[in-house]
Amino acid sequence: MEVDEDVVAFTRLATDAGWGDGLPLVPPREELVRGHVIASGRFPDQLLGTLPPRAGRCTVEKLAVNAVMAGAPPAAMPLLCAAIEAMSAPEHNLFALNTTTSCVVPGMFVNGPGRHELKIPYGPGCFGGEAGPAPAIGRATRLTMRNVGGQVVGASSKSVFGQPGRVTGVVVAEWEERSPWAPLAARRGVPGNAVTVHGVTGTIDVADITATSGPELLQVIGSSLAFPGTNAFIGAHHGAEVLVAIAPPWVDLIARDVPDLAEVQQLLWEHAALPATAWPEAHRRRAEENGRIDDRGLVHLLEGPEHLLVLVCGGLGNLHALACHSFGPTRAVTRAF
Repeated sequence: MEVDEDVVAFTRLATDAGWGDGLPLVPPREELVRGHVIASGRFPDQLLGTLPPRAGRCTVEKLAVNAVMAGAPPAAMPLLCAAIEAMSAPEHNLFALNTTTSCVVPGMFVNGPGRHELKIPYGPGCFGGEAGPAPAIGRATRLTMRNVGGQVVGASSKSVFGQPGRVTGVVVAEWEERSPWAPLAARRGVPGNAVTVHGVTGTIDVADITATSGPELLQVIGSSLAFPGTNAFIGAHHGAEVLVAIAPPWVDLIARDVPDLAEVQQLLWEHAALPATAWPEAHRRRAEENGRIDDRGLVHLLEGPEHLLVLVCGGLGNLHALACHSFGPTRAVTRAF
């Protein structure tokens, strides 16, 4: 297909055709796409996954076309291939993520030395604002969902509000050097370069200036995760998970008093609960029918502490954690790259 190589003209053409997201697009010239395919280390026709709702076959070459248009660097192709494979895993439930009324989007959380080479942010402003390739890498997956998966706003995607991450994705690394615990991906059985995809409905800031011990801080963070309107409280336990990003100064305080990560997750889980009386009567009846109320009258946010994913990242301002709730019937998936 012959297209204008001028960015403005191509962006206009592509957006009118439904290929774009409104931001400038790089014309996917043949030599650029070939370079991205070569950088992937895979064959161009290798199938990475079948993407819903269209059931589009996402090959390495199709991903490369969208990566070029998004402005993602060729070096990111191994990460992008692994991310698409992870998003396509049945337990991630990509059909639900791509079609739901929720604003959820698959976030990409990166471990291993590759995060340095790709300049994936893990320090100050790592969830947005640092100049670097992360937004273009995330955008490559979002264009792939649009052009291969057939996710169309208002048609196949019923998201009521959407969110900024549905344009640029969510691409964050872990500050492994500042973590007292094994990297997130290694704890999930994939050491080295790896990406964990987790459904993200948005980011919720947790701030505190009063706690002076690990248990106090975990109480503040854990109790901040549970609010009546979050998806995880809807219905019976259906697979909801929450990723909690904790900044290094808070991690230092927590690990001083609670060095074992499993105990950290347990304390967060115990505090992430609300009394059944926090909801109107109709909701309380539904929670009881769904077996959500324990013998103390509490409704826990998550089925168990293992569904709290802890990531160490962020700046050194000693004030904040960040919570990323998923929307329900989806599990995080980790793949090597």
